[in-house]
Amino acid sequence: MVSDPSSGVLRVVLGDDPPARLDKALARDVPEEAALSRSRLARLIEEGAVTRDGQLLGPRDKVAAGDAIDILLGAPEPVETLAEDIPLSVVWEDGDLIVIDKPAGMVVHPAAGNPRGTLVNALLHHCGDSLSGIGGEKRPGIVHRIDKETSGLLVAAKSDRAHHGLAAQFEAHSVHRHYLALVHGVPSVGDPRLRGLAGVSVEAGGVIRIATQLDRHRTDRQRQAVVTHGGRHAVTRARVVEAFGTPPALALVDCWLETGRTHQIRVHLAHGGHGLVGDPTYGGRRKAPARALGPVAAAAVDAFPRQALHAATLGFVHPVTGDELHFESALPADMAALIATLHAPRD
Repeated sequence: MVSDPSSGVLRVVLGDDPPARLDKALARDVPEEAALSRSRLARLIEEGAVTRDGQLLGPRDKVAAGDAIDILLGAPEPVETLAEDIPLSVVWEDGDLIVIDKPAGMVVHPAAGNPRGTLVNALLHHCGDSLSGIGGEKRPGIVHRIDKETSGLLVAAKSDRAHHGLAAQFEAHSVHRHYLALVHGVPSVGDPRLRGLAGVSVEAGGVIRIATQLDRHRTDRQRQAVVTHGGRHAVTRARVVEAFGTPPALALVDCWLETGRTHQIRVHLAHGGHGLVGDPTYGGRRKAPARALGPVAAAAVDAFPRQALHAATLGFVHPVTGDELHFESALPADMAALIATLHAPRD
C-alpha cells in the first residue's frame, strides 16, 4: 500500500521477507511509479525524512514485513543553473516530458566553458513551475544529448518518473533515432575497401553496419576514436538516400543508432572513409571536387560552417502513458539550402 505522493508524504508498507536494513528494504519495495532512485532514497534517509511510527530511521535500522515507512518527499530543490528566456522550438510537451527541435549552435547542458545559453537554461525558463523535480532537484532530466553543432530532435524529462522511464529505454536501445548526414564520397556495400574495415559488415537492403569500440583519442582528449581494446561498444547503421555529382562525390546518408556514444556517427562514418561535410574534428581537410559537383556547389560544400548532421527522427514509448510517440524534423534551412545547391543545374 502506498499513499498519494502528491501529499508530500509517501507511505510504503514493506512486503514479505524484506532485507533487514531499511535502505535495502526501501530500495526493493518503493514502487517504480514513485520514481525514487537509490541515491535519492539514501539522501532522504540521511536528511531525516524517513520515519516509522513517527521515529526517525537510519539506513542500517532493522525493519520487518508489514512495517509502514513514511518518506517526506518535500518540494524539489532549486538549482543554481540560471533560467534564461531563450526561444525554443517545442514539438511536444505534457506534464512529464518535452520534445525540442534543437538548432545548431546550442549546447545541451551547461559546462565550465558554456554556463549560459544552453538548452537546459532555456528549459528551466520555459518549463518553470511545471518541473516536478528530477532526483530531488527542480530541473529538466537530460537522458541523451546531441552535439552543439548538430541540429534536431531531443527529448527531456520534466518528472522523476519520466526520467527513469526514458533512461531505461535508452539503456535498452529501444529508442528509434535516425540522423541525416551529408558525407564526402558515397558509401557503397560493394566497396571492397569499406567491407574490409574492422567492424564493418553489410546487411539486407543495402545497409552498412559499423560496430566498433569507441574511446577517447590517445593524444587529443576532445576527440573519440575507434579502438581495438577497451572503450565502449558502439553500433551504427547507415544507408545512402541520395548521391550527388558526376561521378558521385557526396551522399546524403540515413544513419540510425543502436547505441548512443559521444560523436558516434561522426567517428564511425570517418572510420569508413566518409567524413561529414563541415566536420572540423573528423572530416579532415577534404575538399569537394569541383569537377564532379561544379564550382558553385563545391564552393558551397567547402564553406558549410558546421558538421552536416541532423537528428531527423525520434521515437519512443511515453514512460507514463505507454503511448508510442514518433516525431520527425525536416532538414534545417542551412542543410536544405546546401542540398538545393547540389541539385541546381551546373554552369
